[in-house]
Amino acid sequence: MAEIIELSAPDLAAMLCSRVCHDLINPVGAMGNGLQALEDPEQESMRDHAKKLVANASKMALARLEFARLAYGASSTAGTEFDTRECERVAQLLFEVEKADLDWNIAPLMVPKNKGKLLMNMLIIASGAVPRGGKVTVGLSGEAGRENIEIVATSDPETKQKTLIPSGVEELMAGNPEKGVDARGIQPFYTGLLARLSDMELGMELEGATLKFTATPK
Repeated sequence: MAEIIELSAPDLAAMLCSRVCHDLINPVGAMGNGLQALEDPEQESMRDHAKKLVANASKMALARLEFARLAYGASSTAGTEFDTRECERVAQLLFEVEKADLDWNIAPLMVPKNKGKLLMNMLIIASGAVPRGGKVTVGLSGEAGRENIEIVATSDPETKQKTLIPSGVEELMAGNPEKGVDARGIQPFYTGLLARLSDMELGMELEGATLKFTATPK
């Protein structure tokens, strides 16, 4: 078995910051373009389009920032636990700008902070499994302190698009990608790190149009 890659704290922080910047560059750039069009008297006919562009881009940027705050950062949540109601709020914001629909089946409860982060990071990976649309269903079961996370992603049959396992994600989550880890792969790598810190084992199984993504206590 390949040895798990150990990143220094500065390297991990730098790569996560790069990931956040990558997620924000497009919506922030779109907002800038929209505002420029609104200020240009020669583009008067484009004002309605520019307003919609700014509104949509700002919505996407907010969703990405809220997700990063909860999934990567310390967040403003007090103590060492996450309230799943806050996870749901952020997840709903995120899926307003994702192609897939969200089916959240988790009752309000407090979970350890790393497990809450793990849940959110698993969610974005599952969303990437149905890039053209579908449904992502999220559930939590088991006794307190030993909860199982189960996320099921199913592509929309009307789009005739296949559900897929995002390229390289399994090796990255295992912590031993053959080509190492960089800012592009840091999110699934961080997901695997959170699972190990939570003493949980990740599992991913693709069958037809359905991807089952689980985290179970060791």
